[in-house]
Amino acid sequence: MKGVVFTGNRTIEFQEFADPTPGPGEVVLEIKASGMCGSDLKLYRAAPGEAAKALGVGKGGAVIAGHEPCGVVVAVGAGVGERRARVGQRVMVHHYRGCGVCPHCSTGWMQLCVEGVAEVYGITGHGAHAPYMKCPAQTLVALPDALSFATGAAISCGTGTAWGALRRLELTADQTIAIFGQGPVGLSATQLAASMGARVIALDISAERLQRAKAFGADLLIDPTAVTDVPAAIREATHGLGAHATLEASSSPAARRQAVQSVRTWGKACFVGEGGEVSLQVSPDMLRRQVTIIGSWTFSTIGQAECATYVADRGIDVDHLFTDRWTLAQADEAYRLFDRQTSGKGVFLS
Repeated sequence: MKGVVFTGNRTIEFQEFADPTPGPGEVVLEIKASGMCGSDLKLYRAAPGEAAKALGVGKGGAVIAGHEPCGVVVAVGAGVGERRARVGQRVMVHHYRGCGVCPHCSTGWMQLCVEGVAEVYGITGHGAHAPYMKCPAQTLVALPDALSFATGAAISCGTGTAWGALRRLELTADQTIAIFGQGPVGLSATQLAASMGARVIALDISAERLQRAKAFGADLLIDPTAVTDVPAAIREATHGLGAHATLEASSSPAARRQAVQSVRTWGKACFVGEGGEVSLQVSPDMLRRQVTIIGSWTFSTIGQAECATYVADRGIDVDHLFTDRWTLAQADEAYRLFDRQTSGKGVFLS
C-alpha cells in the first residue's frame, strides 16, 4: 500500500509500505477517515529529520503520517477477544501506545506511560494517512453508529482534546468561559461548551474564525488586536468579575497570560496549546486571586468514549468542523492549503 510521509520542508511523498498484518494483541483497520491536525503542520514544515530529532527518535525509517484515525476492523491478531475487537467493528484509535500495564496505561492514559510513550501514531509510529493501519487492540474506542467516520476522526484528537479540557475545568451551565483561539480545538471547545449551556466568549485574531465561532454557539466575539486590554474587556462582559473559566488553544504567550488574567477570583485557566512559554506575575495574576492553572494534554480512552457518546446523544454536528474533504491522493494539495492557515479543518475520506 502507499502511505503519506512528511519528508521535510513542506514536502510529502507517497511511499510504498507492506500491507500490515496483526500480531498478538493487535488489529488492522481499514481507514475510512483520517483528520488533519495543527500538530501535523509542525512535522510538515520541519527540516528533514528535525521533527524526529525533537521527539527523541531517529530510527525505524519513514513513518506514515496521520494521528486522527477512524475506520473499520478488518483483521484481528491472536489473543484479541471479541469483546475487545471484532471484524467489521467501527472504531476510533487512541493514538498512543504505552507499556499497557502501568497505572496510567491501565486507566486509558497511555500517553502518560511511566516508561514513556512508546509510539505516537502518525508521528513516531505508522499512522492513518494510508489505506490500512495496525495498532494494539487496547487503543481502540468504539464509534457509535450515529456518528460519521469524519466525526470519529475529529474526536480522535482535536474534539477529544477540547472535551478533555472542558471536563478538567468542570464547566457548568451557569458559567462563562472565554476560549482563546478558534482553530479546530478552540472551535470544538466553543461547540461543546455551548452545548453544555455555558456562556461562551470566543477570541481570535481572524474575523473568519470568529464568525465560525458564532455559528458554533459563541455568545460574544473578541478580536484581541481590536481592544486595548483583553482581560478588561472580558471583565466588562462579566459584571466586572471575569470569566469563571478560560481555555487557551492558540499557544500564544500573550493569550496564555490573558487567559490567566481574565478569570475571576477562584477561577480556572486551562492551557491546551502545545509548545512555547508564558510569563506571569505570580502574586497579582495567581496567588492573590486564588487562581487555578491547569495543563490538559489530550484525553484518555475512557474520555474519548465519553466524548463520542455525548456527541451522539445530543446530535452535535461535529462534521461541521470540516471545511475541506479530500481523498488521500490529494494529500499534497491538501497540506499546501492547510499550511496557509486560511481555511478550517481538513479530513481524508475513503
